[in-house]
Amino acid sequence: MTDQPERLNIDNLLQRLLEVRGSRPGKNVQLTENEIRGLCLKGREVLLSQPILLELEAPLKICGDTHGQYYDLLRLFEYGGFPPESNYLFLGDYVDRGRHSLENICLLFCYKIKYPENFFMLRGNHESASINRVYGFYDECKRRFNIKLWKTFTDCFNCLPVAAIVDEKIFCMHGGLSPDLQSMEQVRRIMRPTDVPDQGLLCDLLWADPDKDIMGWGENDRGVSFTFGADVVAKFLHKHDLDLICRAHQVVEDGYEFFAKRQLVTLFSAPNYCGEFDNAGAMMSVDETLMCSFQILKPADKKKFPYGGIAAGGAKPTAPHRVQ
Repeated sequence: MTDQPERLNIDNLLQRLLEVRGSRPGKNVQLTENEIRGLCLKGREVLLSQPILLELEAPLKICGDTHGQYYDLLRLFEYGGFPPESNYLFLGDYVDRGRHSLENICLLFCYKIKYPENFFMLRGNHESASINRVYGFYDECKRRFNIKLWKTFTDCFNCLPVAAIVDEKIFCMHGGLSPDLQSMEQVRRIMRPTDVPDQGLLCDLLWADPDKDIMGWGENDRGVSFTFGADVVAKFLHKHDLDLICRAHQVVEDGYEFFAKRQLVTLFSAPNYCGEFDNAGAMMSVDETLMCSFQILKPADKKKFPYGGIAAGGAKPTAPHRVQ
């Protein structure tokens, strides 16, 4: 296949995915099975051409979980700038729970393919067959297309990178640290494609959580991986000459939340998560000097905006936090 038709195809897909901007949230985008399959195959190729541990440069914007909340993803881009206006790193959990996992992941894959050096996506714990089989993505694929397409996505998810370092100072992943992580070389040695194992380094990077009430390592209530205390964060940053850990994986009320004296930040980018929480969504802007500020998607006032609060959001940079 020549480059030209492929590029045109991506542009056509993007046009259709973006033309629902301003529509009533809830509308599906009409995509064909062949288009989505082609997107997965090309996406897989691009992902495997780049390292499993990404080394990125600021400026960029970092986003947490989006979980199939496609119309909120569009709002994020409206505030942050649609690619390639801004560089992006997404921290995983693109599918499940929300109503538009297919649109969500297809838009992100389109941007990954079209702007491979400006747009980056890490793997979340929901980019795993055993999880998204249960929490919505499998059912959405089956309802709108077929199980074979879900398997094609699985093959692609198994190739996503699992961590990123921004300007040698900000370590990013979906979940958290691992007691097994002694050297970054261990991450680089993880071979793809791979499923997410039940334990060990890859599992922890996608599943672990910080816990302000403990020192060291603790049991995780999720029944998977561990929790870790502020002392673990401080030790890890010092050992690896890093300044900040940036992760997602947990709903936080303001869309972002610091931990361990601002040495770790949790980002969550799906406002009104599942329609059950009143949380805001946030993304973190990192400028060339590694100054971090936050843009907030406010939660909708459910009475006025039953469809996810398109009119309710505001981009509010908060007090900047400079990475030392």
